[in-house]
Amino acid sequence: MAKNCASGILAAVTYAAFGVDHAYADGPFRFSPFSSPPAAHQPAPGPSKPPDEPAKPRVPNDNPRTTSAGFDPEALERGVKALKEISSSSHAKKVFEVVKKQEETKQQELAAKTAEFRALQAHAETEKQKVVYEEQKKLAQQQAQVKSQMARYEDELARKRMQAENEHQRARNQELVKMQEESAMRQEAARRATEEQIQAQRRQTEREKAEIERETIKVRALAEAEGRAHEAKLAEEVNKRMLVERANAEREKWVAAINTTFEHIGGGLRAILTDQNKLVVAVGGVTALAAGVYTTREGARVIWGYVDRILGQPSLIRESSRGKYPWSGVVSHAVSTISRGANRSSGSQNGNGFGDVILNPRLQKRIQHLSKSTANTKAHQAPFRNMLFHGPPGTGKTMAARELAHKSGLDYAMMTGGDVAPLGSQAVTKIHELFDWGKKSNRGLLLFIDEADAFLCERNKTFMSEAQRSALNALLYRTGDQSKNIVLALATNRPGDLDSAVADRIDEVLEFPLPGEDERYKLLQLYLRKYIAEAGERKRGFFSNLFRKQQQKIEIKGLNDDMIKEAAAKTEGFSGREIAKLMASVQAAVYGSEDCVLDPALFREVVDYKVAEHQQRKKLAAPAK
Repeated sequence: MAKNCASGILAAVTYAAFGVDHAYADGPFRFSPFSSPPAAHQPAPGPSKPPDEPAKPRVPNDNPRTTSAGFDPEALERGVKALKEISSSSHAKKVFEVVKKQEETKQQELAAKTAEFRALQAHAETEKQKVVYEEQKKLAQQQAQVKSQMARYEDELARKRMQAENEHQRARNQELVKMQEESAMRQEAARRATEEQIQAQRRQTEREKAEIERETIKVRALAEAEGRAHEAKLAEEVNKRMLVERANAEREKWVAAINTTFEHIGGGLRAILTDQNKLVVAVGGVTALAAGVYTTREGARVIWGYVDRILGQPSLIRESSRGKYPWSGVVSHAVSTISRGANRSSGSQNGNGFGDVILNPRLQKRIQHLSKSTANTKAHQAPFRNMLFHGPPGTGKTMAARELAHKSGLDYAMMTGGDVAPLGSQAVTKIHELFDWGKKSNRGLLLFIDEADAFLCERNKTFMSEAQRSALNALLYRTGDQSKNIVLALATNRPGDLDSAVADRIDEVLEFPLPGEDERYKLLQLYLRKYIAEAGERKRGFFSNLFRKQQQKIEIKGLNDDMIKEAAAKTEGFSGREIAKLMASVQAAVYGSEDCVLDPALFREVVDYKVAEHQQRKKLAAPAK
């Protein structure tokens, strides 16, 4: 209560001090109940100033509550005066009650305003948080949008960069391919130049070798002649004495015979000379006899040359199943039949049906198919198909061609391409004779040309002579159309060297690879039986057994299939011919031993030696890097 009264008094004093009509304590407070006007509106007493004296300017009080500079006590006096009037008034109690009520109202209003302020503050805080949330939401959306745009931009940049890298890589790959092609072309040109140089050096080496051989033969002949002259000189005196004695004896004998003969001839001549008829008959007989002998000799020579040229075998043929003359075909056919029977028996033992020919199973199957189709072609009088056999040396091309001819029922004839060049201008004539001779075969002829690249190479070669080019043109002319009489089979180690026109004549191409491990095992077994197990056996026939010395039989000890398989694995890269030479070396080693026995140690020793020799030969044949 006292606090409220003090508040009211302080308000009244403040009101009186500042001369204000209204005093509010968070609400209106009027002093209307009092009759007297407020003292604030009356002038404050003070000493009078002369009118002429100018009024002093009042110093402004910027902060009247805290400083005393320019303080005006009139307001305080008016407040005190108002308090005195209130105290002396009969309504003082009511005034204090009103002040009290106003103070309470003020407190309530303050509490309401405080609550309202707090509510407004809470609402403002809520709005602030809402605004912050909205701003954060917008910021998050903007950040997400920015991130999405950045991701799209980075993806676009990565795609462009990858595209640029792909273009760069493509261009680089094109450059690399171009460089590789240029390098391959340069290497091919270098290889061709090197190969031509090697061929030139080889030809030069062969010429020098031939020259050396001729010189060697000449020196050897001279040495042999000197030796024989020396021997003759040493035995000259002995021979002279013997010849003198023999000549004396012969002279005496011939003198006696001549004397006797001349006596008879003299008697006959006297008889002929005395009788004119006998003289004429004797001269005519002698003349007729001389003319008959000369005519018979020259006529027989001319007739035999004509028969040999018409009916005989061409000189280019090295081997043929046909006889040299038509009447000798019966014998040759019988011999070939017997040999085919022997080959069939050996083929049945080998299990391949091709005799001594051991080939890759796929190649053997294809050759069998070709033999059947060739036999059916001959039976139906259809044109034959020409063939090309290519592969490394010693892989069985010649043997396969021979067996193909036998299986298909054709005659077989073999020539080699190296025999054409020495014929010179006669090569064209010999080739035409060869094809004319082949057309006369009633069974059909398989003409096998070994080393065909020797004269069937490209016609633009600088070292090819005009005679070789003419021979090639002659063969192309005779093989321009498919024949019903002749099957042309070419064999070469270098099929790329053949002329394009020759390659166009080929219908079937067969590649003869080096034998695999299974084929090498079968070849080792075959030649082991041929050169070792069957060595020394006598063939059937009385005269061959009568005049031929009995060979020593080879004994095999401890050699089993595992060792042969081991040798087959070691001989990788060997051809069939090299395996045959290997077993021939084994046979020679066995014959060189004391007891003529083949044991595993000797077999392995020869195999290892031949394998090392093969590797050394490969190193020597390899081009220098």
